[in-house]
Amino acid sequence: MSDRKTQYNLVESSWGEDEIKVLHEVISSGCFTMGDRVAKFERSFAKKIGAKYALMTSSGSTANLIGVAALFFRKEKPLSRGDEVIVPSISWATTYYPLQQYGLKLKFVDVELDTLNIDVLQLKNALTSKTRMVVAVNVLGNPCHLDLIRKFCDSHDLILFEDNCESLGAELRGKQCGTFGDFGTFSFFFSHHIATMEGGMLITDDEEVFHIAKSVRAHGWTRDIPDNKGIYEKNAEDFFEAYRFIFPGYNVRPLEMSGAVGLVQLKKVDEMLLVRRKNAEVFKELFASDDRFILQREIGKSSWFSFVVILNSEKIDRKRVLTGLKNASIGFRIVTGGNFLRHDVINFFDYECVGNIKNANFIHDNGFFVGNFPRDLSSELNYFHKTLMREVD
Repeated sequence: MSDRKTQYNLVESSWGEDEIKVLHEVISSGCFTMGDRVAKFERSFAKKIGAKYALMTSSGSTANLIGVAALFFRKEKPLSRGDEVIVPSISWATTYYPLQQYGLKLKFVDVELDTLNIDVLQLKNALTSKTRMVVAVNVLGNPCHLDLIRKFCDSHDLILFEDNCESLGAELRGKQCGTFGDFGTFSFFFSHHIATMEGGMLITDDEEVFHIAKSVRAHGWTRDIPDNKGIYEKNAEDFFEAYRFIFPGYNVRPLEMSGAVGLVQLKKVDEMLLVRRKNAEVFKELFASDDRFILQREIGKSSWFSFVVILNSEKIDRKRVLTGLKNASIGFRIVTGGNFLRHDVINFFDYECVGNIKNANFIHDNGFFVGNFPRDLSSELNYFHKTLMREVD
């Protein structure tokens, strides 16, 4: 179909002329690796989200990586290989990869069928004397029960790693998601609430974690860390200090272009979130009281990354439904990464399942999502609903 009104894209760009303009400004400046624009974006983002520190990275995935790494290198109660971490069964792959790469054992628990988020009732069942951390993932814009998870972690002296890569702008009890954890992470990929080409952010109120992560972001060197923070003791020889390495690090720095675009997008994000939420009201109204479908139940205030539909009837064939959507030029995809336990890569992990992973499997087998982006999608959503009804009736 060539008529744009009869198509529904999975993703669309949120850029305008302002984003293109700042890219040309960066090109004219001749400074392409991270510089003043990245630093300004970090400060602006921290202020916007309500965190003390923000550290931009090359992606949300690498924000997860350097956050986990920093916990291994801190002075007090560092993580160690073999420690256990409680994780949900549904998330994106790079939520889990740093945990595996640093030798942690993953304890998988099920998710709630309607929220898609970690089932907090399973946390106590997964807890052992070796448990050191809980990973809370706010799936597709929807906050977890972060207040309960934070309370659980505090009562058992556990670290809370909050993966908020899909959920910028989500709130729970007036508090921004991403700020409940000992550190939180965000992604600025093309389809996300802010798009900076590639890019991500780690936020934390822990000064030590911030400075270690900053070192790990750039080769593990001392260059970006003030010598009065207790991270290391500076030597007198400046020639050596300029290239002194103290942690096993990476190069996951962002580009100056991404920082410049981030500043523009950050000014627009409140309006973009408002439009996403208006689209969500249309979506919910279309599917109201139709028990053949399970929709994502909102916890707190979702930022509505996308619109999930879980087929809730044995009489509905998902393959037929997806074929119908494809023929109607409607984009769709798996719910986040589906049940991570169903992927081949799980064979490389040290892991254990706690309880029956029933809901994650049901979502994996019966769910999909369609896109949401910051323009009026009333026409597309009505077209999607009409198409779906034709396939299930």
